[in-house]
Amino acid sequence: MTVRISFDLDDSDLKHLRQIMAQAKPEQNEPEAVVSAARDLVQSATEAKPPKFVEERLNRVELLIRMVEDDDWQLPGEDRRRVLTALSYLNQGEDLIPDGTPVLGFLDDAILIELLVRELQHEIRAYEDFCAFRSERRVAQHDFTRRDWLIAKREMLQDRMRRRRDAMRRRRHRGWRLFG
Repeated sequence: MTVRISFDLDDSDLKHLRQIMAQAKPEQNEPEAVVSAARDLVQSATEAKPPKFVEERLNRVELLIRMVEDDDWQLPGEDRRRVLTALSYLNQGEDLIPDGTPVLGFLDDAILIELLVRELQHEIRAYEDFCAFRSERRVAQHDFTRRDWLIAKREMLQDRMRRRRDAMRRRRHRGWRLFG
């Protein structure tokens, strides 16, 4: 049997979360440290055998890590900064609910991950499309040919990602954004 619990975060809730996030000081100058800390967080949370709703969000964090490290994807400067900032938020501040609390210990972490993933939805979709394209179109010929089509596909998807994100920002009358 499963039970679905949902709740709404209103503007004051989101404002409070923004204030907590603003206190976090992402270490943007050390991407390797940010990625390593995020990887450690995923590993320790996974070892704690969290509920399924947390596991699903941890998979999204792993995707963000792969996105930053993928040499073929080569996420450009500002977009890379957004993903690294999101990863560093996960390692900042104190938990609202101690992780050791049975069942609910990772609830605040899962909420934060969900909000970050929503903020980065266009980056994530573009990267997932790129990965699907790459695995479907393995070129067994020369690296030069493979590199050329990967570059073209990457540039197209990253451009689409930015257009969609910018269009969404323009449509928002009021909204909640974590960063840039």
